[in-house]
Amino acid sequence: MELKLINEQGQSAATVAASDALFGREYNESLVHQIVVAYKANGRSGTRAQKGRSDVRHSQKKPWRQKGTGRARAGDTASPLWRGGGKIFPNLPDENFSHKVNRKMYRAGICSILSQLAREDRLKVVEDFSLDAPKTKLLAQKIRQMGLTEVLVITDAIEPNLLLSARNLPNVMVLDAAHADPVSLIHFQHVILTKKAVAKFEEILK
Repeated sequence: MELKLINEQGQSAATVAASDALFGREYNESLVHQIVVAYKANGRSGTRAQKGRSDVRHSQKKPWRQKGTGRARAGDTASPLWRGGGKIFPNLPDENFSHKVNRKMYRAGICSILSQLAREDRLKVVEDFSLDAPKTKLLAQKIRQMGLTEVLVITDAIEPNLLLSARNLPNVMVLDAAHADPVSLIHFQHVILTKKAVAKFEEILK
């Protein structure tokens, strides 16, 4: 299939040949949902910790005698039924949130997202995307000239000037093709690919 190649003014200049398997695939919503959920879950860390009944500080003394008071029997104040007692099923720091996704499924999901972006005309291809100096103003001006606002820029390899220039722009992110993730691809309104990044994607996702 052919992808539109745009110039620095955002106008269509030519076309770029691209793989149908990568940019012409049918959109699989359930697969995309699965890899997005898995990507977010695999980024979580077990930082929650709650105390069970053996962890809370409490008296070892029996609150009242077993019989004769008219109240329910009680062994200690660490019971989960008591205020200040331990949790029944406490969250632990080593909790594992990871989801397993097969490599073929992940690659197919990325291809499905890229294909849908191309179908919706949210995918832009440029000859090259670089800056002469690490200045946020230069990058903001370049993106404004293209008529874009929220942009994910994907190159074949990260350029320091481009990465440093994008850090203070809230609606701009720069990634290399090897680290493009499904959440970022879906989040941004437009995705800019360099010609070398298209070739890199075809090499990685084949």
